Amino acid sequence: MNERPILFSAPMVRAILSGKKSQTRRIVKINAAGRAFRGSRNWHVDDPDAVLACSYCQVGDFLWVRETWRTETDAYNDLAPSQLSGEETVLYDADGDWASNHTTGRYRQAIHMPRWASRITLKILDVRVERLNAISEADARAEGAAFHDGRGIGHSGWRHDNQDGYVHGDARSSFARLWNGLHGPDSWTANPYVWAISFDVIRANLTEAREERAT
Repeated sequence: MNERPILFSAPMVRAILSGKKSQTRRIVKINAAGRAFRGSRNWHVDDPDAVLACSYCQVGDFLWVRETWRTETDAYNDLAPSQLSGEETVLYDADGDWASNHTTGRYRQAIHMPRWASRITLKILDVRVERLNAISEADARAEGAAFHDGRGIGHSGWRHDNQDGYVHGDARSSFARLWNGLHGPDSWTANPYVWAISFDVIRANLTEAREERAT
């Protein structure tokens, strides 16, 4: 069992916190021979052991979520994350709780979030390799899609949280648009191999994290 960090955007963090998101997909590293690889080892993508090439996690591992953040006050602006004590109050972009507060600390990218500031821990339930376009409707919904009733935009349909103004007839189409937004135009059409990672949220509270460290 290992514990590693993983990056999520603010919309996807909101989907996790709301219980809408229980899967994530990450691109498989493929070598020149068309095989999934990790270090000096490689596997054919149809090999059941190919999941060993997933550097993000294995079943039973834990992932702690990195998201964009800042401290509650600007008193720590000159300090790097490694210089913070770990007792500072943290605000998260996903919560929008600094939108109207101009005295908060400076914006800090998710990649620079230390372990102590993470409020979400995920337990990995399943890892499999598949083509991106093989995602099912149910899995597209597990990726965080939700049904929008049309209020405010005039028409109803499925969408992921960062697709304001756009809805789709099914969750797969919404996910395809989300993927292109994250990875660039035509990235959905490219249909790469991806790790389909299923998880359960075991903690979504910073206070709990601090209490665990103290015991």
